[in-house]
Amino acid sequence: MPAQPERFTEAQESAEFAELRRAHRSFAFPLTVAFVTWYLLYVLLSNYAGAFMDTTVAGNINVAFVLGLAQFLTTFLIAWWYARHAAANTDPKAEALKARMEAGE
Repeated sequence: MPAQPERFTEAQESAEFAELRRAHRSFAFPLTVAFVTWYLLYVLLSNYAGAFMDTTVAGNINVAFVLGLAQFLTTFLIAWWYARHAAANTDPKAEALKARMEAGE
C-alpha cells in the first residue's frame, strides 16, 4: 500500500499519539533538565570552587574525581532507567499505534 500522508496526519492528531508523546515528554524532559543542571553544577564547581573540589576524600582521590565519576554513573543510570520506562510505557503504545496504522485503520 503506498504511503498516504493524510493517514500520518490523522495518526499524529489522534489522542493515542498525544498520549504517546505525553508519556515520552513527561519522562524525558524533566530528566534531561535534571542531568544538564547536574552537569553544569559540576562544571561551575570545577571553575569557581577549586578549594572544595580539591578536598581530599581518601588518599589521592578528591571531590572533583568522585563527582566526575558520578557523572558517568549518572549517565548509565539514566540510560537504564529510560530503557525500563520506554519498555513499560512508551514502547507498547508505539507498537499499538504502528500496528493500527499498518492494518490501515
